[in-house]
Amino acid sequence: MTLLDRRLLLTGLAASPLVVQAAQAQSVRRLPADATPTRIAFGSCAHQTKDQPIWDAILAAKPDLLVLLGDNVYLDTRNVDDMKAKYAMLAAKPGFQRVRDAIPIVATWDDHDFGENDAGADYPMKEHSRKLFCDFFGEAADSVRRTRPDGIYTAYEFGPRGKRLQVILPDLRWNRTALATIDMGGKEYKEWATARHEAGQTVPGPYARLPEDAATQLGASQWQWLEAQMARPADLRILASSLQVVSDFPGWEAWINFTHDHQRLIEAIREKQANGLFCISGDTHYAEISKLDWNVPYPLWDFTSSGLTEVWPVLPPNARRVGEAYRAQNFGLIEIDWAKQAVTVTIRDVGGAEQLRQVLAMADLR
Repeated sequence: MTLLDRRLLLTGLAASPLVVQAAQAQSVRRLPADATPTRIAFGSCAHQTKDQPIWDAILAAKPDLLVLLGDNVYLDTRNVDDMKAKYAMLAAKPGFQRVRDAIPIVATWDDHDFGENDAGADYPMKEHSRKLFCDFFGEAADSVRRTRPDGIYTAYEFGPRGKRLQVILPDLRWNRTALATIDMGGKEYKEWATARHEAGQTVPGPYARLPEDAATQLGASQWQWLEAQMARPADLRILASSLQVVSDFPGWEAWINFTHDHQRLIEAIREKQANGLFCISGDTHYAEISKLDWNVPYPLWDFTSSGLTEVWPVLPPNARRVGEAYRAQNFGLIEIDWAKQAVTVTIRDVGGAEQLRQVLAMADLR
């Protein structure tokens, strides 16, 4: 019996045909390029060891497309057999099976399915993680996502001129430079955060801004690719980011930590005249809506949905937050009305009930 067989036996998955399938290429539905999705579900942070009833609510929402924003499994290991076993646990979830069979899926990763908590460019197992990710989400053998020298980033375009939707999925892990931490007075983060919470103070995460030009999430080649994507013709664009794009320094990982990247993204939207763009993001283990409306070519919105199973115990600060955050299991739903030139984004709970809502006029995204 192999090490993997023993681990799968302990999780109740040994000898299952599903386990064999999970280690190989999955049958994942794809949306035809000439289709224009008008109902798009999104979410992140689904721990494979936990119950996942939210898949039924996603299925009931009848989306044309599902965008998974990372932490789709929690690998947190450098052992490839363990990685395979954890993907097998997700594949065995009945709700996920129903969604996978019924809804086209596109996906990116965040730190936990990249391999380790808050991992970046120096994570040594990323090629192994990439193969398992691409296999699980049905990437073709000749997919560029399998062979790019600098990550799994990709983009999709759907629909004809006048209703063309672009979905951009950057890779914020493969090339990410090391994080910087704030001064916590020599304490471990948990001790420092607990003391602040008990004192009634806000509890940001442990990370600081990195203003240096060399500090980056994307790397030089991916930046060239992203700027080229911004120049492509599209009527509506979704930047599907594993990390929050607009939030104002929650102290955890976010675009704002990388000052140069954050500003370069805004400049790319302006210089390439990338009309119609808004962001969706994950990672946080709570849901919220963020808006940046100064020093931008038009208001930049970010709709964060997290997690499908995970909930954070405290709410970090965010000066860009619009309304209240939602701190329970959730997913997001984008509804595009081309006739009215409007986009409605909602955050929905585990039963499918609406908790947060924002309507965007496409005319305001220019």
